[in-house]
Amino acid sequence: MNPNEQILFKFYSAFANGDASTMGECYHEKIQFQDPAFGILKGEDARQMWKMLTEKSNGNSTIEFSDLKADDYSGTAKWIATYIFSKTNKKVVNVIHSEFKFQYGLIIRHIDNFDIWKWSKQALGFKGLLLGWTGFMQKQIQKQALFALKNYRIKNS
Repeated sequence: MNPNEQILFKFYSAFANGDASTMGECYHEKIQFQDPAFGILKGEDARQMWKMLTEKSNGNSTIEFSDLKADDYSGTAKWIATYIFSKTNKKVVNVIHSEFKFQYGLIIRHIDNFDIWKWSKQALGFKGLLLGWTGFMQKQIQKQALFALKNYRIKNS
């Protein structure tokens, strides 16, 4: 396993154990994270997002990861998050494909790709089924996720 595969293994092992601090250690100070729910987060916002998500799950989520691959510059991973979405109390099984860029032995760019419509059908039920594919609903999901992160950061500063 090369050093960048080791950093991915450390990141996802920490995630599976609900250890957001160790996850944050894997990120470069200028990290840029992106996914369909939060959009683009930079620096401390990305670290705080993982902290918020691991705290919200309260140990009631399962993270399974596989296919960790990396070279000196980039990497990929597949992971599955299984959890109860707190706003609707519905079970979500989200399959995510991740892409990474590395600098100085740390993750400097992290992109998570998943089907937001499939996620919204599970998390939001009928409303997600009907509207989850629309740009409007996707913007609402992102707006709510960013609002939750902002409130979390204010509460924990």
